[in-house]
Amino acid sequence: MDAALVDQVRRFNRTVTQRVGALNEAFLARDRPLGQARLLWEIGPDGADVRLLRSRLDLDSGYLSRLLRALENDGLVVVTQNGSDGRVRNARLTESGLAERVELDRRADDVADSILRPLSDRQRTRLVSAMAEIERLLVVSTVEIRATDPRQPDARSCLRAYFDELARRFDDGYDPGRGVSATDEEMTPPAGLFLLATLHHEPVGCGALKFHAGEPAEIKRMWVAPSARGLGLGRRLLAELEARAAANHASTVRLETNGNLTEAISMYRSAGYGEDEPFNDEP
Repeated sequence: MDAALVDQVRRFNRTVTQRVGALNEAFLARDRPLGQARLLWEIGPDGADVRLLRSRLDLDSGYLSRLLRALENDGLVVVTQNGSDGRVRNARLTESGLAERVELDRRADDVADSILRPLSDRQRTRLVSAMAEIERLLVVSTVEIRATDPRQPDARSCLRAYFDELARRFDDGYDPGRGVSATDEEMTPPAGLFLLATLHHEPVGCGALKFHAGEPAEIKRMWVAPSARGLGLGRRLLAELEARAAANHASTVRLETNGNLTEAISMYRSAGYGEDEPFNDEP
């Protein structure tokens, strides 16, 4: 990685942490550090599953437990076990916790106002636009793509969502049994592979390859969750599938799509794909 790029990221991190007050032990002039304040906000007025909190915030389970214990000791949070499953714990805010969250929100608004107020209208627009772009790119950098077994629960969740979306968008519905196959065995090495994209440990996309000796590899089951669209994840999945195909000695990849999937067609064309004569019996 370019050392100048790394240095710029580090300078940016130092500036942001200082400007928002993250370096202070008492964040927003309250008697608690940033981690506890953020956890109060994430639990929210409706409470939250502790496991979801851990994945959403990318926290070590031991550290999260210490944060929750500190908030419990302050009378701000109550953690209970689910009656039907003792392994599931839920965190909810007490009345004091709800009041503290409201106060933290007010003070966070004040900090945001103090950042924007010294700037001109043009500078404010530039700063907020830049922040939105930075947030988008930071989310993109958080997405992980890895090869996994298509029988794995998160993979199954993506495939179900993919089939459901095609059934809604295709004029005649969608029956995976009528088209060219992409069975679990065909998406498992050495016959092929299945890529799963996750964001904070939640599945947000997938794609698969089928390998054919001496023939083009086939791209199958390309899908991105609506919540993750607009992040460039589809293009990233496509590039990863191409790289995996090349690593498997394929010089060409091909795919079939549907006229209703206009966003996908646009992405494929912008990535250099060209339309060809039918190469299979996919209806």
